[in-house]
Amino acid sequence: MKITQVTCMKNEGPFILEWVAYNRIIGVTDFLIYTNDCSDGTTVLLETLAAEGIVTHLSNPAEPGQPYQMTALKASAHNSVIKESDWVFVSDVDEFLDIRTGAGTISDLITACGNPMAISVTMRMMANSGVSKFEDRLVIEQFTRTHDAELWGDQKAIEVKTLTRRDFPLKFYGAHRPFVRASFDIGGQSLPWSDGSGRQVPNPFLTVANKRRRHRFPAAGASKLATLNHYTLRSLDSYLVKSDRGDVNRVHRSFQTKYWAARNDDRHEETRILRRLPELMAEINRLKALPGVNAAHQACVEAHRDLAAQLLQRPGFTALRDELIAISPALQRTTG
Repeated sequence: MKITQVTCMKNEGPFILEWVAYNRIIGVTDFLIYTNDCSDGTTVLLETLAAEGIVTHLSNPAEPGQPYQMTALKASAHNSVIKESDWVFVSDVDEFLDIRTGAGTISDLITACGNPMAISVTMRMMANSGVSKFEDRLVIEQFTRTHDAELWGDQKAIEVKTLTRRDFPLKFYGAHRPFVRASFDIGGQSLPWSDGSGRQVPNPFLTVANKRRRHRFPAAGASKLATLNHYTLRSLDSYLVKSDRGDVNRVHRSFQTKYWAARNDDRHEETRILRRLPELMAEINRLKALPGVNAAHQACVEAHRDLAAQLLQRPGFTALRDELIAISPALQRTTG
């Protein structure tokens, strides 16, 4: 089974190997990765992996001022890598699919869900966990605090990411879910589309009846077979770098205190994904042994660390750092 992961990246260099390795151990066979305006070695690392047949790396086709991610995703549907795939999974480098059925592979999840045309898995926002300094350590190991699985802040309906089967009646791939082409009569035909528990997704989500909830549906009971751990904050250092980078989806969006506060609910601990650490480390080491890969990774690590230090010489980022600490009790304990 050919399962292709599609994503967009900008200055995500230090986190690429872990993400690629993790997805390989859960069954992803191919990667289609678009980048734009990278300055931290991301492009070099991806080209090094591409030379070894691990990923396909393309420049983002978006023009200045366009939403990078959506432009790339619409273009991806016409790429030969996607056309030859049995399943397509659109997700980001800070998202890790934790499958809790069978051996924990995507194939096991598909089987457990009855081989539907699409599977939308509910996210869990992983908190900062009081980590201040960026370290070249596994993301899934460092950040284990999160929210109630069925409630994120005041949101009972939580965002999802979706696996899409080849024969889905596709209009285009969205960042969170595919959209059905207009010629397909949802009301008159069967469209099996499950949540992370193997249940049929709510019809208003399927038909986009509620525009405000086109990317989400109620999380209650939706994660028995799988959930998607979203490490959107990471360390305080890395969040500053993320704020400097901006958003690949919304051109003028910035990451500030409001975004952080909404996603830094750390009242619960979630460690089940850590059972994958031994096989994950083994796969990372295999990738690092490929020609030039470890050197390219280390260059990304140093660039990330250097930029974090440089940002703290700018008053605006120093103020942002202080504001984030002020609203984060866990960071207050670790930063003194």
